[in-house]
Amino acid sequence: MALSRGGDLVWDDAELHRSARLSDPEGYALLALVPGVLPWQRARVLLCTLAASQDGLDERTRATLAKVARALMFGLPPAYALTALLALRRLRVNHKHATRAVVAFVLEHPEADALIEARRPALVDCFEHALGKATARGCARLIAEGDTGSGRLRRSLLRFASDPAVAIGRVRALYAPGTYGAVAPQEPPVPLDPVGERPAIVTPTNRGDIAATLVHLYRGGPAAELRPALAGYVTEATRGLPRLAGHVAVVLDTSGSMRGYGEREWAVMSQAAALRLVLAEVCERLTVVETGEVGDRLTVVETAEVGDRLTVVETGEGDRLAMAETAGDYDRLAMVEAAEGATDLATRLLDALDTRPDLVVIVTDGYENVLPGDLARVVATLPRAGVTTPVVLCQATFTAGDDLTLRDPAPQLPRQPFWHQDDFAGLLPWLFGHCAPGRDWIRTAMLSRLEGRLEGGRT
Repeated sequence: MALSRGGDLVWDDAELHRSARLSDPEGYALLALVPGVLPWQRARVLLCTLAASQDGLDERTRATLAKVARALMFGLPPAYALTALLALRRLRVNHKHATRAVVAFVLEHPEADALIEARRPALVDCFEHALGKATARGCARLIAEGDTGSGRLRRSLLRFASDPAVAIGRVRALYAPGTYGAVAPQEPPVPLDPVGERPAIVTPTNRGDIAATLVHLYRGGPAAELRPALAGYVTEATRGLPRLAGHVAVVLDTSGSMRGYGEREWAVMSQAAALRLVLAEVCERLTVVETGEVGDRLTVVETAEVGDRLTVVETGEGDRLAMAETAGDYDRLAMVEAAEGATDLATRLLDALDTRPDLVVIVTDGYENVLPGDLARVVATLPRAGVTTPVVLCQATFTAGDDLTLRDPAPQLPRQPFWHQDDFAGLLPWLFGHCAPGRDWIRTAMLSRLEGRLEGGRT
């Protein structure tokens, strides 16, 4: 999104944003809060949300849009937010909600003092456009003369400020001589994405608590202690997340490559199993089809409440059938009995589609060694066979820097790698965004996240 001196505002997906906002103003704004959304896309959502009229919207929606705008202004790197606010001036936007937002950014930003020193001309432009040039300069003159609360100052400025004393001080600084060479803050004061500690040296047991506990279980650790801890970590990871009112089928790679060897043994498999456990808590119905040495095992999870009722069905030689109704059998979802054998993703994908899910998620490390290329050929054939179920690929890796060049079994599928438990915050919305029930899930999850930020005092 480019904003040149005297030129037009230029951005390549303006029509996409415009149509998305028109179809659902609140849902569109909330999408900007999804972890992992790029800063420039968030800046575009901020611009579109503030530039659009709110005529016809109810008070609840207007309140949500105001909260999202504030979260974006303080959660973006200042340069990104400032570009969006300068674009409002270029577009001659003069809505009251935009005025409030601009005044809040200029006068209430946590780094306002440093921003005023470094970006004074840009902030003055935004401030004078929001209030009107004559009104803004009149307020500055009153403040310079010692006015701290006259009726005129309250009507023109202070009614937009949450702390009049701070606002007066910053307006005084805004119109004072600047400091040459001052450096503007670069980092957002209230980051939108969770800030986790990523290890400098990656090991199988420092990639999140769920995966670490699973690694210890796979390596023969004391199950009596580790299983309750595992359940607690899964509960903590999914606390506050809504339930997806849909059916998700997971094709889970349990082949030998997922186990690994040496210092990396069980690292990738444990992260894939961690995702499986999280999905079991979040989805109202989850079907898991494993491929590997136990490539014919099918697990179906249906819950009215989290962990309420599990139905485990195993099909194989002799058509074995087992039903699990107790909470103790929940542990079976956590463990992969064996990670060995070859990877037949294409056949297992067809098995998953037979369950008629809303979404199929293939979880694999990317190595396909039973008829390599078969998955890509099957995926290419599905539309011609009338199959419209969305299929996505989640690639379990050891680190964020793994070379995936030779590990892409179906290039035409949407693909997202993950290696740490913290990745689930962005991975779940990405997954559910591919199916119809995911729209309501994302809205509910982001509303909850927005309220949590406000309650925690972070915005």
